[in-house]
Amino acid sequence: MHNILTVDLEEWYVVEALASRFAYEDWGSLSSTVVENSRRLLSLFDRGKVRATWFILGYCAERYPDLIREIADHGHEIACHSFRHVRVNRLTPEAFRKDTERAMEAIVDALGYPPQGYRAPSWSINAQVPWAFEVLADLGFSYDSSIFPIKHDLYGVPDAPRSLFKMSLPSGRTLWELPCSTYRTLGRNLPLAGGGYLRHSPYWYSRMMVRRLNDRQLPALVYIHPWELDPDPPYVPGLKLLQRFRMYGSTAYFGLKLERLLAEFQFQTVSEFVVSQTKKRIGFERL
Repeated sequence: MHNILTVDLEEWYVVEALASRFAYEDWGSLSSTVVENSRRLLSLFDRGKVRATWFILGYCAERYPDLIREIADHGHEIACHSFRHVRVNRLTPEAFRKDTERAMEAIVDALGYPPQGYRAPSWSINAQVPWAFEVLADLGFSYDSSIFPIKHDLYGVPDAPRSLFKMSLPSGRTLWELPCSTYRTLGRNLPLAGGGYLRHSPYWYSRMMVRRLNDRQLPALVYIHPWELDPDPPYVPGLKLLQRFRMYGSTAYFGLKLERLLAEFQFQTVSEFVVSQTKKRIGFERL
């Protein structure tokens, strides 16, 4: 069974754990690691002969268009991850639209065509902002992957569907939603295949959970960030224990774990999965 491989391409300093530490106006003065770490991922994917969907932060596309073209030239799908990595539930509909339009413009400038998919920063589309789906559909996106069906201190829609579903919006438009993977047990949804959940877990546990999902004919949606493979990440003083754990934990050997995962399981892009499930093109003209 094919699982789904995704990357949230962003700089290390935009993560939620550091959101109150570095203002957008200061980003240009901070050390950039996204090119080097993204190329680490590209090399790993080449060795594993896999293609991924890369959700690109518009800020990075604007600064490093050559990197975005390089990723696309390796056969990967390019999607959108906002421009400034601001949580959607902190924005007005107008601000969300402007941020998304700017991100799309940066990607189009780099590639010559618009992205078909979107993923919100920090899984921040939830029940408080249902209007976000209308904005995405209006801007021409075919799918979204922003819902995480768990209860978390920062995000989550615990009662959301746990597999691909088609949203019929009040405007009459439709949008496919691919939620992040969870495994349901004892009445709860457990996160398992991305970010810190994947990075901090022992490999045997991650492998077991992916296999359990596949046994139920469900693909695992894996998501990773380039900074998670950095063997020597920039040091940020004064972080609280939980912040340090979320930022630095397990990065030293995460690449080896990911390489094992790619060798043991099969993967595809989001668009390939959606098309395979719907048996029609649903607007993916660029595949």
